[in-house]
Amino acid sequence: MESYMNEAQQKAQVLVEALPYIQKFNRKIIVVKYGGSAMESEELQRSVIQDVTLLKLVGFKPIIVHGGGKEISRWVKKTGKEAQFIGGMRVTDEDTMEIAEMVLGRVSKKLVAMVEALGVKAVSVSGKDGQLLTVKKRLADGQDIGFVGEVTKVNPKILYDLLESDYLPIVAPIGLDEDFLTYNINADEAACSIAKAVGADKLVYLTDIEGLYRDLNDPSTFISRISIEEADEMIASGIVGGGMLPKLANCTDAVRGGVHRVHILDGRVLHSILLEIFTKKGIGTVFYREGDVFME
Repeated sequence: MESYMNEAQQKAQVLVEALPYIQKFNRKIIVVKYGGSAMESEELQRSVIQDVTLLKLVGFKPIIVHGGGKEISRWVKKTGKEAQFIGGMRVTDEDTMEIAEMVLGRVSKKLVAMVEALGVKAVSVSGKDGQLLTVKKRLADGQDIGFVGEVTKVNPKILYDLLESDYLPIVAPIGLDEDFLTYNINADEAACSIAKAVGADKLVYLTDIEGLYRDLNDPSTFISRISIEEADEMIASGIVGGGMLPKLANCTDAVRGGVHRVHILDGRVLHSILLEIFTKKGIGTVFYREGDVFME
């Protein structure tokens, strides 16, 4: 009986610690970019969807923007082609674009089913729906890489309407250009653009790393909080490179665009979203504007 009471009190303490955050962010919009290894494991998929569904049930207004790069590459290989990348961007001809749209649509519907199974209403939308995402052709290192788009305009009305009707929107990163041709969009960029357009309080990137380090080879240099001004200095100094560079740019761009906080989390950790948002220390890296005050 004593061990049961101790366990129950620990659970109660967790809820008490979460209460101020639930109160503060009630009715606030949070955009979650879902991709990477967190999409590869059924257990991790359930963990992410449980976290986002819980956010919805306690008063947040979550929006999921998902990727599907590894699955797209698998389907491209099934057609006898090899996935090609230039400057980290997928070369996307007409056939590859057709595969990408099919795969991303399947991912969206699967996520909808998982959310609905937990008792929350969800709707999948493409960036093509309601002209949510308008794009122009993106070049990679000056080269034409096909149907890869750069977001030029966001029409958030469809998302506002879904949120107002108590739905959880799940967005596939596909857009149309001014000639209504279909383009694939980097999911990180799509999430950043959407977060700014809807006035999100938080943008969460689920990644395959714990967060940001000053030195990747030294775990003691982990950064739990960083202002966008400090992040700019890191980018300028060349400390950050490779795949983290565009992600960092999206983080600082989102904060400058009005998003209150941007979080980079390790999507391989079960319930990483809840651990970040509902605990004092969190587990990832949070980006903020200098002078912003944190709850302690």
